Amino acid sequence: MQDLLKRATLPLLALVFALPVSANAQTAKTVPQSQLEMQLSFAPLVKQTAGAVVNVYAEKTVRRQSPFAGDPFFEQFFGQQMPNRSEKQSSLGSGVIVEANGTVVTNNHVVEGADDIKIALSDGREFPCKVILRDDRVDLAVLRIETKETFPALAIGNSDAVEVGDLVLAIGNPFGVGQTVTSGIVSALARNQVVKNEFGFFIQTDASINPGNSGGALMNMKGELIGINTAIFSRGGGSNGIGFAIPANLVKVFLASADAGVKAFERPYVGATFDAVTSEVAEALGLNKARGALIVKVTDNGPAAKAGLKAGEIVTAVDGIPVEHPDALLYRLTTAGLGKSVHLTVIENGREQDIALALDRAPETTSRDQRTIGGRTPFTGAVVENLSPRVADELRMPSESTGVVVSEVKDDSLAARLGFEPKDIIVSINGTEVKTTKELADLADRDPDFWRVEIERDGQRIRQFFR
Repeated sequence: MQDLLKRATLPLLALVFALPVSANAQTAKTVPQSQLEMQLSFAPLVKQTAGAVVNVYAEKTVRRQSPFAGDPFFEQFFGQQMPNRSEKQSSLGSGVIVEANGTVVTNNHVVEGADDIKIALSDGREFPCKVILRDDRVDLAVLRIETKETFPALAIGNSDAVEVGDLVLAIGNPFGVGQTVTSGIVSALARNQVVKNEFGFFIQTDASINPGNSGGALMNMKGELIGINTAIFSRGGGSNGIGFAIPANLVKVFLASADAGVKAFERPYVGATFDAVTSEVAEALGLNKARGALIVKVTDNGPAAKAGLKAGEIVTAVDGIPVEHPDALLYRLTTAGLGKSVHLTVIENGREQDIALALDRAPETTSRDQRTIGGRTPFTGAVVENLSPRVADELRMPSESTGVVVSEVKDDSLAARLGFEPKDIIVSINGTEVKTTKELADLADRDPDFWRVEIERDGQRIRQFFR
């Protein structure tokens, strides 16, 4: 299934719109009752909102290595006169102006790695902009147009009020053909496993979304933002009526972090790992359906342990809102916000109970003591840190990871040439266990003739030998 999922992005991307539903609109929903009602138009809504939809132009420089670099035959005859080439790559995505000062929300993958970003309005004007905050896990980015002008903005609605069957619109530039409006409905909610290793809680819609629509908006019939379109399910790259959008309530939290001036988007630290509730687990625990998040492990002294959560329990709701799967639990905790407290509905041995959980950022339980290793060692050019839940979160590693981790490897360094990578955990050197960065530095200073290094990478132990 993963092979069929595509980013709604083109080499020259485009934008999308769609429509959320407010709480007041929920009570007024009806189906068309007459031929006159069937002739109603979306045109007034499009005119009202189209100005807040923008194109995001991103340009980056890509270095192309000569295919003959390092080849002794060609270097013998031509020397090293065949330099690597640099070329510029451009892409076009979509964005939504959400604040009158020119704050724009789009997908992270639209601007990732870009050296230069420009915003193009629907009236043709272009402005430079800067990245305020971006995060690859939630695939969101906040940009700000660099001007003092006031812009039309789209109000952000409550995506929790959206229901399956609600009407939505998509406004964008699919395949670069120009601004295009499509309509559809909300097809499903709380979709996960949409994009591999990404934040898994999406609104699904059948509004026509094609490559070039990344970063566009999902709106309701009141012109409120309910989501940022990010991916499509497609065999050939075109629309098959299955598109996915990041819910607006997550956009709100992300935007608030950007406005607060944080350098990195942080999600609540729970101190527990979760798994999906299978039909077998549900049957064994006496549940009538396989829903919720099964607690697999609880970290000592973490927020979950302090709240009284235990392995084997199942979280079925957050503040009364049902939890479909572990990704939905993470979404609910993230949108609740740091510094808040939520009430979890937990089932243990068929008994339901309410547990309060405080939401805070991951702690730095051990000083990171960041060091750059030098000298004559296999680690020369590697930046290492002591692992803690905070460092693990920054590096996208399991929160329970411990030891000394490689957080960065300098380009063209000896460590890079020997194959060390970020997230490698240094387990031991010449049979001596490494627990801190100071111990690693001390062992490196000994400069032995022979190095036997054991590292942990993606849960696997790897032994390497160097002279």
